[in-house]
Amino acid sequence: MPRKFTVRRSPMHGNGVFAAMDLPAGTELIEYQGRLITPKQADQRYPHEMETGHTFLFALNDAWIIDANVGGNDARWINHGCDPNCIPYLHEHPTDHRKDRVVIETLRDVAAGEELCYDYGISFEVRHSPWLKKIWACRCGAHNCMGTMLKPKNHVRRTP
Repeated sequence: MPRKFTVRRSPMHGNGVFAAMDLPAGTELIEYQGRLITPKQADQRYPHEMETGHTFLFALNDAWIIDANVGGNDARWINHGCDPNCIPYLHEHPTDHRKDRVVIETLRDVAAGEELCYDYGISFEVRHSPWLKKIWACRCGAHNCMGTMLKPKNHVRRTP
């Protein structure tokens, strides 16, 4: 079976994943893999991650995070994009959340050679300051690029 994608240097950022053939919408590409850790373990192992602008952590659910720094596969090289051509889907296990899985699929038809990307949806509890937005700068080049990988915070309007 021919490979659906290849990994190589990306004009967006570092390494990237590129379609090796034309891929129709809904094509399952790869499961995001790595060691399962708790949010507390993630905070202990990566205390300065918010300040790096780089992550291989994927929140699986409220109890578990996939750490692709350990045992990760090519899914960790898929870059963020503001106009994504892929989407991560959560496949929940009916009884054991340790067995939940994240699978990356194409969101639309993707042409051979096109870089694969999805919206990381990164959000931090702290204020998204200009400094933090700069650290988490987006370089996707999309016409609707937000300039940052950080998901906008929802502002609740308060009535007097």
